[in-house]
Amino acid sequence: QVQLVESGGGLVQPGGSLRLSCVASGFTFSLYAMSWYRQAPGKERELVAAMSSAGSSTNYADSVKGRFTISRDNSKNTVYLQMNSLKPEDTAVYYCKADRQLGWVRYDYWGQGTQVTVSS
Repeated sequence: QVQLVESGGGLVQPGGSLRLSCVASGFTFSLYAMSWYRQAPGKERELVAAMSSAGSSTNYADSVKGRFTISRDNSKNTVYLQMNSLKPEDTAVYYCKADRQLGWVRYDYWGQGTQVTVSS
């Protein structure tokens, strides 16, 4: 059974930091690219950060470059999102996603999300 379980969300003041974690099970984690998405109320889900399966390449949304860092520990089947200098506009539900392209078949799995609220 595939599972992605996020944790680490919460309420933080502007300028603060949070680290999100996503623990994976039920599939071969090291073969999957991992990414973080977020969805604010009334807005579409957007890509925040992504990392290749081996961790050799990353991609960030312009709005978080220089503030957020994605990382992974394949020995722990875990992907992280370190979020610094948080702003109120970072408030959203954050989701992790695993995906892999195998031939013409794409496999992707989503977590249930964790709420991040940035407010004074």
